[in-house]
Amino acid sequence: MAALKIAGATVNQTPLDWTGNLNRIIQAIDQAKSDGVEILCFPELSITGYGAEDLFLSYWFPQKAVSQLEKLVPYCNEITVAVGLPFRIDGLVYNTMAVIEKGEIQGIVAKQFMAIDGVHYEFRWFTPWPANQVIEVEIAGKKVPFGDLTFHHKGVHYGFEICEDAWRGKVRPGYRLCDRKVDLIFNPSASHFAMGKTMERKELIEKSSSLFNCYYCYVNLLGNEAGRMIFDGEILLAKEGKLLSRNQLLSFQDYQVLSFSLENKTQHLAPIQPKEWEFAQASALGLYDYLRKSKSKGFVLSLSGGADSSSIAVLVAEMVRRGIHELGVEKFVEKSGIHLRHSSENPEKELVNQLLTTAYQGTRNSSDDTFQSAKTLAESLGAQFYAWSIDEEVTSYTEKIEAALGRKLTWETDDLALQNIQARSRSPIIWLLTNIKNALLLSTSNRSEGDVGYATMDGDTSGSISPIAAVDKHFILHWLQWAEKNLDRPGLSAVNSLTPTAELRPIERTQTDEKDLMPYSVIVEIERLAIRDRRSPMDVFLLLKEELNIEESLLKEYIKKFFRLWSRNQWKRERLAPSFHLDEFNVDPKTWYRFPILSAGYQEELELLDHL
Repeated sequence: MAALKIAGATVNQTPLDWTGNLNRIIQAIDQAKSDGVEILCFPELSITGYGAEDLFLSYWFPQKAVSQLEKLVPYCNEITVAVGLPFRIDGLVYNTMAVIEKGEIQGIVAKQFMAIDGVHYEFRWFTPWPANQVIEVEIAGKKVPFGDLTFHHKGVHYGFEICEDAWRGKVRPGYRLCDRKVDLIFNPSASHFAMGKTMERKELIEKSSSLFNCYYCYVNLLGNEAGRMIFDGEILLAKEGKLLSRNQLLSFQDYQVLSFSLENKTQHLAPIQPKEWEFAQASALGLYDYLRKSKSKGFVLSLSGGADSSSIAVLVAEMVRRGIHELGVEKFVEKSGIHLRHSSENPEKELVNQLLTTAYQGTRNSSDDTFQSAKTLAESLGAQFYAWSIDEEVTSYTEKIEAALGRKLTWETDDLALQNIQARSRSPIIWLLTNIKNALLLSTSNRSEGDVGYATMDGDTSGSISPIAAVDKHFILHWLQWAEKNLDRPGLSAVNSLTPTAELRPIERTQTDEKDLMPYSVIVEIERLAIRDRRSPMDVFLLLKEELNIEESLLKEYIKKFFRLWSRNQWKRERLAPSFHLDEFNVDPKTWYRFPILSAGYQEELELLDHL
């Protein structure tokens, strides 16, 4: 096989940003040319972005994508380029990779298997292409082969598995490509980020290179493209079951090009980072892209001094720190679409101050501990910090209802209502501040609270975006301990010393989250089986009684409570602000787990536990 230099190029694209998307592809092509690359592969749907949703069903949208493809042709005289786009034929839309070489479109390969699990709904938009079938289509008056194709370049025979194609076991296209004796398989992907997922990909790519006796090159999209999914921009090359090259994930750059020679030796291996680092980097990139793509001027956060809001404050500060480190202050500011108000010796803190506004909204039930925790953290990060009481608003609401009902509200008879009105009263004023600043309001609910509805609608769920709604509270508590030391965030010391509490009941009632619910470590185990694995209540009990050191009657009560609260609170999950997909699963019905708003709430299934 002739010596050949190939590359993968990841790009941070945005649906409907036709000019920007095209320019990023062209810039990556130019860099690849300067690096002496001969074959360059972009990710799946790189012309349009993967998250275009029902735009794919429009007649005009795939047509516009083809017109953008035609604009790329003049840039590909001295390099072979594979780029992804939707393609419509007779009313059906296909997910395709177009190969351009010597100023002509050489052919278009169509994806054969659709991703339909978890966050994916590809069958809604795309039609699978049959194996071994090839037709001709017309582009700019020229006939172009379309379908299940392979290509040759300087003695190298290569083909494609497009994302999901590679995950289909014994029916995947790679087997047929192997039969055709290809030397190289490209896997252009739009594979959403999840903590720890890179290890699964590494195993797949290494196994594929061994199984098909070829070089295997994987290239993924980059960034928070359309709001919820974050793409990590991973680029991998393997041969004979060994990983030869890997880039560092989750870059703040507009694009990255990673080139390799087709030589069976290790070339560049970025380290695989721990989940804690991945969470921080993915969230920081997700927040940055959401900020700039929504053309907002910053974030506003109701900072309670507790774990959830504190973790989000640190993530915004990490967005600034990591963005400056990778892009530099000038480019970070320019790309954000903001203006640095003051030049200083500490631009990181100056930018955090400009981009993050926090407010502690206390009541007579709030403690000095949480106030000091919030104030100390905000000051250590550089964020703006305000503090006020909402007792006046709460009193106004409760007095009006008391007058209407003709009785006093008491904690003995109206506990939940009195808790919720405090959380809800915080929302209008923090929204007012957010609107004044033309900012995004950050919602503070986590996944564990989403499971059981331990969140006040239009209270702590209020927000433009909910950064940690897909992450469980047990992980958040662990991550804060890790972040204090590993991210050098001493302001978290007070946060990490507190017991999680909503502080909505009078202080003498000693309210804590786990007393209201159950241990967060137990919620994690129940949701893993009930939601991720879709097990029945009985299955959950039989499995966990062997795994957890909990008395059986108490475990049954925890399981009943989880399923009952889960069922009655689906309406809350339907109304969550958009959230990032950060873990292997989440409970957002718009991206991962659909459940009926109205149901019998596992009544018969839970009764079986009582007879066991």
